[in-house]
Amino acid sequence: MTGKNRIIRKSFGLKGEVRPLLEADYHSPLIEQIKQHDYRYQVGRLTILLAHEFGFCYGVDRAIEYAYETRAKFPQKRIFLTNEIIHNPQVNARLREMGIRFLSGPYAEGISVDDLGKDDVVIIPAFGTTTRELAGLDKRGCTLVDTTCGSVMSVWRRVESYSRDGFTSVIHGKYDHEETRATSSKALQYPQGRYLIVRDVEQAGKVCDYIEGRGERSVFLREFEKACSPGFDPDKDLERIGCANQTTMLSSESLKIADRLEAALIRRYGDQEAKKRFRHFDTICSATQDRQNAILKLAGTGIDFMIVVGGYNSSNTGHLVEIAMKHCPVYHVNDAECIVSAKRVRHKKAPGTEIIETADWLPAGEVKIGITAGASTPNRVIEAVIQRIIKVSEVA
Repeated sequence: MTGKNRIIRKSFGLKGEVRPLLEADYHSPLIEQIKQHDYRYQVGRLTILLAHEFGFCYGVDRAIEYAYETRAKFPQKRIFLTNEIIHNPQVNARLREMGIRFLSGPYAEGISVDDLGKDDVVIIPAFGTTTRELAGLDKRGCTLVDTTCGSVMSVWRRVESYSRDGFTSVIHGKYDHEETRATSSKALQYPQGRYLIVRDVEQAGKVCDYIEGRGERSVFLREFEKACSPGFDPDKDLERIGCANQTTMLSSESLKIADRLEAALIRRYGDQEAKKRFRHFDTICSATQDRQNAILKLAGTGIDFMIVVGGYNSSNTGHLVEIAMKHCPVYHVNDAECIVSAKRVRHKKAPGTEIIETADWLPAGEVKIGITAGASTPNRVIEAVIQRIIKVSEVA
């Protein structure tokens, strides 16, 4: 119990009841067949190679299962999600069909926390939620079903320990991403808690410059205006730092950022003193790492191009695209409808957010296609993309 509401963080024991629904909505016999044949599928002139790690991770599976169980447990109650449960349009659309409503995000209906009561049920997504929002829900007395991923909670524990000990949490992430907003809020649970969010290695370099006395205060504060704790003072708050990360970021980049920050502290304070001023624990999600490793391996098999399937606002999917595009042409598609024909494919342009169409994407003759998917992409969606590629190839 917390305040007036209950927080439920485990299964309702209804997995057997909801399993047929989950399988009908997300399972794919074709994907299972391909996996059993060494992740290889030969159809006519196409050779399709699946990455050995792709699609739903444990945390996503668990979050969706808990959402289905919640609907089964409370068939007559109003059920809400604080935001998208994961970044996948098909999954969120299905939850809406089940009568689950959204308090914020692209599916919001204008209902706020203030409209809730003790008879309502609220699901916290896999990304988690901020301490402020949790306090608001606590005041309303509604039942909470917490599906926050364990890997995310591991990062929270590190951030909380940094703040407790007077270290500023430097978080590698996107300041407007739900997970990073939740993580940064954990840093403010202690009076001395501070945070700074860095987007990439380039932005981390500006932090290093300031640590070493090369930055201008007004420029620094303008750069990180939306990405730091209230009242952030770079002259004081960068003296002791602890590194953390949004779990869906590029793992290699998170490690590089930590190394550069440590090196900057060493140059500023010396090796022995820097050891007292810097903390870093590996909080990279193993599922994210596995999928990134798998796409690297697949990209080296001589494929003609890569299809990455996943929501356009999915961070982990976007990073798979970034990895693959260094090795071969890549098309980030949302679903099967993006495969317009053998002549045209609609996809998200990387880097950026623009949705474009590319002509003559499917070559004539024998073609070897690599396919992977983000951690929030159902196997059924991947199957639909594969089937669509096969269909358009036959009429090319």
